[in-house]
Order: sequence, then structure tokens, then C-alpha cells
Amino acid sequence: MSTIADAPPSWRGRLKSINWSSYVVYIGFVLVFLFFAITQTQYFLSPTNLSNIAIQAAPITIMAIGLVFVLSTGEIDLSIGSTVALSALMAAVILQATHQWWLGALGGLAVGAVVGLVNGIFITWVRLPSFLVTLASMGLIAGLARQLTDLQSIPVTNATFVWIFGGGTVLGIPLLVWWSAAAVVVGWHLLRQRRYGAHVLAVGNNISAARVTGIKVNRIKIMVFMGSAMTASLAGLLYAGRLHGARYTLGESDLMTVIAAAIVGGTSLFGGKGTVVGALIGSLLMSMINNGLILAGLNVSQQMIVRGVIILIAVSFSLRGKKNS
Repeated sequence: MSTIADAPPSWRGRLKSINWSSYVVYIGFVLVFLFFAITQTQYFLSPTNLSNIAIQAAPITIMAIGLVFVLSTGEIDLSIGSTVALSALMAAVILQATHQWWLGALGGLAVGAVVGLVNGIFITWVRLPSFLVTLASMGLIAGLARQLTDLQSIPVTNATFVWIFGGGTVLGIPLLVWWSAAAVVVGWHLLRQRRYGAHVLAVGNNISAARVTGIKVNRIKIMVFMGSAMTASLAGLLYAGRLHGARYTLGESDLMTVIAAAIVGGTSLFGGKGTVVGALIGSLLMSMINNGLILAGLNVSQQMIVRGVIILIAVSFSLRGKKNS
């Protein structure tokens, strides 16, 4: 004989039991898409425009995935925008000197490896706050990027490099989108299916407990900073290939967008929680917002204001989630 206590919960009870903060980015994505689809019908839904949104989101997605690992340990990386420019310039300089696309790619990625290693060493061994270390390295790297070419742009004319990192297509899909998809698959696998990802989240949850359980905290932090910087280097290669050139201004406005994509996607500013799929949706959301605002006639400064508001809202949700946990 059933009782009132055995009765299934009402639909209102089920709705209240859902942790809606975990789905904010997906709900926001659908609402923003519908808004621009209705208000900018003539251009927004065209196949060319939708393809442009995915292409423009590719470098942001890749950098956001790298940042997810850093944020998941409770740290921050502010140097990714400068690393983009220096990596692209280094690749372009090597391409001009050697005409070997793979040497240019390796040179660009090496910049990220070195930047990430140096950041990680100062944060773990010298024990400086990651905010200050990466803020200082951001300025240092930006200065090196300007010094490297004396503020001059460097053309990238190597056809193979341009095809791989910018203009190529496979099965009718731009290689930029393939690069983004590959980064999502690798990032998700590392964070959710490998011991490394579990250690990253453990460090962010409770660093003292992580040390007690035998996790090599310093090694994990150095690895996440190297990973973040190398994703920025890859983004620099993609910019250089797509734009057929490199300049010290590449990536200078990406930092805020990348942070917004990661946080809006559900990664906590305080560590212990990260989502690669959320970073992908957050990147597409930011790209879609930028695209829609351009179609609506807003200028760059107005777009920056909108991104700032989005970050404030995302941080508010992050703070609320931390207090409720």
C-alpha cells in the first residue's frame, strides 16, 4: 500500500532539485542564438556566417581548454595573449629563414613550452602568486614580441604552413575547426579519463590533502602552465596561418575572451572544478556574441563592454557556487 511519502516528486520539486548553475552556458547559448537568429535573420543564419563563427572560435576554444586546467588547480594565467603574438612571430621568422613549415611550427610551440616552464618554476619553486608571475611575464613577452621584429609585420607565405594552420579543409570542414575538435577531445580525455586530470582537480580542491595523498603538486602545476602556454602557441600558429602573417598585436585582446569562455563554461575560479565541453560552448557563445554584435552595428568598445558584463555575471555564478558547496 503506497503512502504520501512514497509518492513521486512533483514536476516543481524536480525542477528545484536541478542544479541550474551547471546548465547556464547551454541555456545562454540557446537564448543568444535564438535572439540573433530572430533579430539578424538576413545574415546570421547564413552558412557562411555560421562557419565564420566556428572558425573565429577555434583559437579561443584551444586557449580556453588550456586555461581550464590552470583554473582547475586554483591558479590563473594572464600571459596567454602575449604568448600568442611571440609564438606567431617566432614561427614566421623561422619560416622566412628556413622555408620549412615544421621548423616554424616547432619554433612557435617551443616558445609556449619555455614560457609555461618559466611561469611554473616561479610559481612552484619561488612560490610567487600566479597572478603576479603571469602578469609580469605578460609584459615581458609583449616586449620581446615587439623587440623581435622591431614592430614590423612578418608575412607567412609557406603554402604548407598556411594550409595546415589556416586555410586548409578536410571533408569540406576548415582545418581550424578540426584543430578545435582535436583539442576538445584531447582535453576532455586528459581531464576526465586520465589520472592526470584527477590530480589536477585534487590540487584545486585541497592542495594540502593532495600532497598528503602523494600527488606531486609542483609537477602538476608546472605541467598545467606549460599546457596553457602551448595552447596559446598553437593559437598563434593558427592566427599566423589564417592571416598569412604575424604581428606583435596578435592575441592582445584574447585574454578577456578566453577567461570569459572558460568561466562561463562552468570552470571555477577557485579550483577543483573544470569542464572542457563547457569551455567549447563558452567559446562558441563568445564568438557568436561578437559576431551578432558586429552584425547589429556595435563597435569594438561596445563589444568589450558586453564581454566585461558577461565576465561579471559568470564570476557571480562562480562565487555563488563556491559558497553553496
